[in-house]
Amino acid sequence: MKSRGRSTTPENSIGQAVTLQGVTKIYGRGAHAVTALNEVSVTIPRGTFTAVMGPSGSGKSTFLHCAAGLDRPTSGSVKVADRELTGMDETELTHLRRQRVGFVFQAFNLVPALTVRQNITLPLRLAGQRTDRGWLDEIIHRVGLTGRVDHRPSQLSGGQQQRVAIARALITRPDVIFGDEPTGALDTVTAKAILTLLRSCVDEAGQTVVLVTHDPVAAAYAHRVLFLADGRVVDHSDSPTADQIAERMTHLGAWS
Repeated sequence: MKSRGRSTTPENSIGQAVTLQGVTKIYGRGAHAVTALNEVSVTIPRGTFTAVMGPSGSGKSTFLHCAAGLDRPTSGSVKVADRELTGMDETELTHLRRQRVGFVFQAFNLVPALTVRQNITLPLRLAGQRTDRGWLDEIIHRVGLTGRVDHRPSQLSGGQQQRVAIARALITRPDVIFGDEPTGALDTVTAKAILTLLRSCVDEAGQTVVLVTHDPVAAAYAHRVLFLADGRVVDHSDSPTADQIAERMTHLGAWS
């Protein structure tokens, strides 16, 4: 794989947040079998922002689902914060996802009847944990929701609702936050604000973010972009511009 551009990946990152080793995912059997991931090996250091891109059908969503423990690979090894997911039963995987992983999706998935504060702390309640009030206040301030904590989702803009979703992902102090097209439903200005927020979570708070996106502008916020094609990681680029990403995607057949 080739590296393009100047790397700004934090040099003080210690350890790996996510490790995939020889991961293959096959759906179906026999003549109808589809290989969504094919011997994928990737390491994502702690405290970094990684974007995953590729043409439709390249395996982006499967990559995210396997890396986050939402789906089981057919073969290979997946580790989150040095914990091996292979062999975990569903109860253990559920516990790991609640404790060690945060999720931000295109759909905000907020509970309409709950306030902002209640939506943010929902993962803690589901896990039977107490809320650290100081940490909650810090997160609310960080995502710019001070003064909105008693509002319901219907009283918020789309961008504010996504901020709630990000705060909810942060509340358990996860080892890694996975984003699946989190700005796909937002206008350009709001999307920029959300991406800036995610980048600040990495640069200022040491979080790890893995973002699946089709948008070169969104991917340009990452330290590193992984390019998938036909279920394989075929290239990567460090600190690329949106134009460089778009050009590389064109050669992958995304818009040909």
